[in-house]
Amino acid sequence: MSEEKKEKIVIIGTHGGDDPERASLPFVVGNAALAMDVDVVVALQGNGVTLAKKGCYEHIFAGGLDPLKKLADTFLELGGKIWVCTPCIKERQITKEMLVDNVELMAGGKLVQACIEADAVLNY
Repeated sequence: MSEEKKEKIVIIGTHGGDDPERASLPFVVGNAALAMDVDVVVALQGNGVTLAKKGCYEHIFAGGLDPLKKLADTFLELGGKIWVCTPCIKERQITKEMLVDNVELMAGGKLVQACIEADAVLNY
């Protein structure tokens, strides 16, 4: 009896507090995918890495959506993974100690591999 391959999706988030709606959408879609038993990685790049700073996402609200803190906390509770671009945080002088718990650092190769293996890749 063979086990079915679980579907995987990678969602790339490139917006921070500058665009609350686009900052929130990776987690809205990620939570929907997790509810459908899909493996999900949200990869934060560019200005999106600022969302992973301690104390940041508590202050981001997009009209018509749950607060980003609730979306991100739910995402992690449901088993989603958040990856943060190492070169992007270095450029913004953000250290690993400044990041929220439960995020992983990544560089281009890790993201490319995840995208190759994914059933779908979205970008916000």
